[in-house]
Amino acid sequence: MTVNGLNQTYLKVADINLYCEYILNNKPPILLIHGFASSTYTFRRIIPFLQKQYSVIAVDLPGFGKSEKSTSFIYSFQNYAKLMIECIHQFGYSNTHIVAHSMGGQIALNMALIAPEKINKLVLLCSSGYLKRAKKFLIFTSYLPYFEKFVHYYIQRKGIKLHLRNVFFDQTLINDELIQEFGKPLNEKGFYKALIRLLRHREGDLLPKQLWDIHVPTLLIWGEEDRVVPVEVGQRLVSDLPDAQLITYEKTGHLITEERPELVFNNIMMHTF
Repeated sequence: MTVNGLNQTYLKVADINLYCEYILNNKPPILLIHGFASSTYTFRRIIPFLQKQYSVIAVDLPGFGKSEKSTSFIYSFQNYAKLMIECIHQFGYSNTHIVAHSMGGQIALNMALIAPEKINKLVLLCSSGYLKRAKKFLIFTSYLPYFEKFVHYYIQRKGIKLHLRNVFFDQTLINDELIQEFGKPLNEKGFYKALIRLLRHREGDLLPKQLWDIHVPTLLIWGEEDRVVPVEVGQRLVSDLPDAQLITYEKTGHLITEERPELVFNNIMMHTF
């Protein structure tokens, strides 16, 4: 199936059904990895630019978007990273550029730690960093029968519009389409089961001593008004990664691909070519 010039398919990777959008055009490959509670929709405004210069592969991570909400997958960054590496192989590539947003940044960094030869360059957009694993008490509580209802209530109580206000600097960009698309996962029962498994299995973000071992050239792009992952995280990452540079945008929030798609694309081009 093709929508807006992109092919849509499901790949079976490590017994997980992964939803993918892609266009292969004999140009250098680039893999897009979205963040927490998001999907390939995150990159909808930047893909039209990217596909002119790259073969583009965008994947919904297990537990999110249209991909399987598995109740057997171990939702750790390492396992996510291994899945993405295998995904690259299934598309016939031995290596790729990576653009990753928010939590996807930790997945991309894990890929760079596990298999640096598979990654040409990294572009991390408002990447998560330095978060510790969930506290043992919270992990224990997640096994109690009522916990799924608690998670459902906690996420639903503010409504998707308030969540979107937190990730945008320019509030005028929030429209009915965004509210509908970002709200879809919240109505899926399987989403909350996957979320709980992510809480249990997600190891802490990479430590500085692990980041020191990542020598893949890395570009960090940040919104200076990011309220989800403050720009100070980017400043720490650029000091801990051996081959990294940081670019920041004024009057820009966390969902940087929505607010500055063309500028992000231009910076990707400068970094990867």
